[in-house]
Amino acid sequence: MNTSSLSPVAERAPGRSESALAERAMVAATTAAEHATNVDSAGRFPAEAFDAVRKQGLLGILVPRSMGGEDAGVGQVADVCFRLAQNCAATGMIYAMHQVKVACLVRHRHGSSVIESLLRRLCAEQLLLASSTTEGQAGGNVRSSEAAVSSVGDHIELERQATVISYGAHADGIVTTARRSADAEASDQVLIVFLKDDYTLSPIQSWQTMGMRGTCSEGYVLRARGVPEQIVPEPYASIHSHTMVPFAHLLWGSVWAGIAAGASMRAQAFVRTAARKADGALPPGGARLGEVLSSLKTLRGMLSDSIRRYESIMNDAQALNSVDFQSQITLTKVQASELAVSTVLKALRVCGLSGYRCDSPFSVERHLRDVLSSPLMINNDRILSNFTMTAMMTPISAVLSG
Repeated sequence: MNTSSLSPVAERAPGRSESALAERAMVAATTAAEHATNVDSAGRFPAEAFDAVRKQGLLGILVPRSMGGEDAGVGQVADVCFRLAQNCAATGMIYAMHQVKVACLVRHRHGSSVIESLLRRLCAEQLLLASSTTEGQAGGNVRSSEAAVSSVGDHIELERQATVISYGAHADGIVTTARRSADAEASDQVLIVFLKDDYTLSPIQSWQTMGMRGTCSEGYVLRARGVPEQIVPEPYASIHSHTMVPFAHLLWGSVWAGIAAGASMRAQAFVRTAARKADGALPPGGARLGEVLSSLKTLRGMLSDSIRRYESIMNDAQALNSVDFQSQITLTKVQASELAVSTVLKALRVCGLSGYRCDSPFSVERHLRDVLSSPLMINNDRILSNFTMTAMMTPISAVLSG
């Protein structure tokens, strides 16, 4: 089946470079598919997939060409996330998390020579960046930090109880939030990038989960030392609303769409196989295939609309800070995650017992376990609770005009 037809940005007519990027992504995705079952069962980092990702030069595509990158847009990166996740959810999610951090460095570096040098290295050496935003009692509240940056002579130091650092042991660097100083408020945060030689990781929590096992999202004590120039110049509050949240929701959503597309393909293959064996008669769940594809199309369309909206205003601070946009991008995450779960469940109904089995070529059990993480990554209930407070204060006329 031509998987490009299921891409969340497939409506665009690809240019020569965009088409070549899709081909490179599919080479890496093929390798990811070969090892996806073992990555899941062993709960291990998808090393072979990321060897292929590096070989295809995909880790630095967001970086400007002047620094060795490809000036890729968020839609192009979302497409790579989709293609990878269609074959291995963990590979797609790791790639998405890496690109969220790269986007923060690229968009908020403000001419920092240290960060620009790091971005050049990232492209040349295909460095993989991990994220550390979850911490101690703050849990998933990424707009609050407990650990503070301290100044020691000409250097900075940080010790952080990071309850989750996905693929931390396998990354070449970590991008982390922290309080600006010991006397700063918890919300007065900075973003800092450390490379592997700058820090140590001491394990404090394992990663034994239902799905997304290959992300290896263990917890660590992060102890880091660097120079002040490794702090991203712009306050984290702006980075968070202008880049971190939009990129995360759009790229994660593309990963979940990829998982849903993978399950949909198995449902379609099951119906085709069963119909051939039964002289064209549909299997019991075959009539639901249309629902699966319709659900997937809706998910793809919603993500495409949100990507286009973000791309149209991503350099307009006023528009990015508007309640309208922040509400839309946040609800995109909720809707994409819920719709992805629903699509995979519909695919399971189509495949019936063959989809339920773990040893069937039409099994969607791994897809279901992986996609069930989506409402929990930045918990949908927390998002909706916060959104309700905003919605109570927003005139209906403003909602309708938006």
